[in-house]
Amino acid sequence: MFVLFTNIINSLQSLNKCYTNSEMVRKIPRCLPKSWMPKFTAIEEEKDLNTLPLVELLGSLMTHEITIKNHEDDEEQDKKKKKFIAFKSSTADSSEEDSDDEMALITRRFKKYLAKKKFG
Repeated sequence: MFVLFTNIINSLQSLNKCYTNSEMVRKIPRCLPKSWMPKFTAIEEEKDLNTLPLVELLGSLMTHEITIKNHEDDEEQDKKKKKFIAFKSSTADSSEEDSDDEMALITRRFKKYLAKKKFG
């Protein structure tokens, strides 16, 4: 966001439209999402926006962004740790099922063999 803001300000300066520091500081909240308004309000109450340097405001906002990102990453890790995998249980032994499957396959092949030889 800051790069876009800086590009716009620089382009306007090349067109002889200059903004003071306090004007630029006051334009920043318009670029922010609504979820950031509590943070900006806290900065506004803590410091005088007329004398607040733009770099200090951006530093404070970037620190807040890093804090939010770290918090979200921690929540994702907690969710991953809480995932459990449940397997379906069966009462029959898998070896019995395998032998039943093998017997069915042998029976089918034998029936096909008999059909080809015209025994049945």
